[in-house]
Amino acid sequence: MWTVVVLAVAVLTAHTAVNARYWLRRPPRRPAAVRPAVAVLLPVRDEAERVAPCLRALLAQEGVPRLSIVVLDDGSTDGTGEVVRRVADGDSRVCLVRGAALPPGWLGKPYACHQLASLAPAADVLVFVDADVVLAPDAVAAAVALLDAARVDLLSPYPRIVATGLAGRLVQPLLQWSWLTFLPLRAMERSPRPSLAAAGGQFLVVTREGYRRAGGHAAVRDRVLEDIELARAVKRTGGRVALADGSRIAECRMYGSWRELRDGYAKSLWAAFGSPAGAAAVVLLLFLLYLAPLTSLGLPALAGYGLGVAGRVVAARATGGRAWPDALAHPVSIVLFGYLVARSYATRGRLFWKGRRI
Repeated sequence: MWTVVVLAVAVLTAHTAVNARYWLRRPPRRPAAVRPAVAVLLPVRDEAERVAPCLRALLAQEGVPRLSIVVLDDGSTDGTGEVVRRVADGDSRVCLVRGAALPPGWLGKPYACHQLASLAPAADVLVFVDADVVLAPDAVAAAVALLDAARVDLLSPYPRIVATGLAGRLVQPLLQWSWLTFLPLRAMERSPRPSLAAAGGQFLVVTREGYRRAGGHAAVRDRVLEDIELARAVKRTGGRVALADGSRIAECRMYGSWRELRDGYAKSLWAAFGSPAGAAAVVLLLFLLYLAPLTSLGLPALAGYGLGVAGRVVAARATGGRAWPDALAHPVSIVLFGYLVARSYATRGRLFWKGRRI
């Protein structure tokens, strides 16, 4: 039995390496100026402590002569709008609007993005950015260039995740590791199957036509994981999607404390698996692959552990993450992930995020 399990881990680690070396797209290092009109769309809700670095980075973008920046203040009560006005300092490229009241049947993030897209009717390319993301000066130009070169309708350049604290360093790297390990990237691009799609809403680039054809955020109005659901909607309507390593051009500090991380994962993990049975199957598979061999003696335990760590190291180096010594705690990361999945289902429908029930 242990031989089969260890061989499965070896195959998955090899797949991680192949994805990282050959199939993971990367933005160009010196992109030419882009021709399309580009609208960067920034939804904010109580982000007074985070929005300034994000907006300063957007104002510093190079190689995008037809750039506009639309910021939607979604009912902030902490002075976020005032911070935006101060940083923008009258720059004509920035438009700050107050979000409308949330209508029935919508979640907050999809409705904010829906309004933002409607406020940029002349844009050929829409770039959705979260307030906890800071872009390099060539980020937008490089992302738009890669969108065109890959001939896709939606591109997700995954930022470098800045993980802080012990829990953050244990859990956050699993995001990149999971799709590099289990998702065949080029097969995902070629396949028309909506179920074979992935995206990260922190930094999302989509053509206006692909967005319109997919129904925009109205098509995912009640979805917690609106980024993945939007990618699926693009595929469902004949479009193509791609993931890319955006660690050179973007960084994201998602959570600043264990409580934020715990509640952030709790609000969304349940939506990633389709059903409690699906979630249980995934967690049990991870436990079988990355924990069970440790209960044996001798070579299987050492080989299984070493291969799991190797996969984490490969994923970290490919996506700008921290490899050592964090990868050595991979089994602990899997246990903590299992706890977060269980808590997500236990708190479903009872959790509030930024003052709204999820």
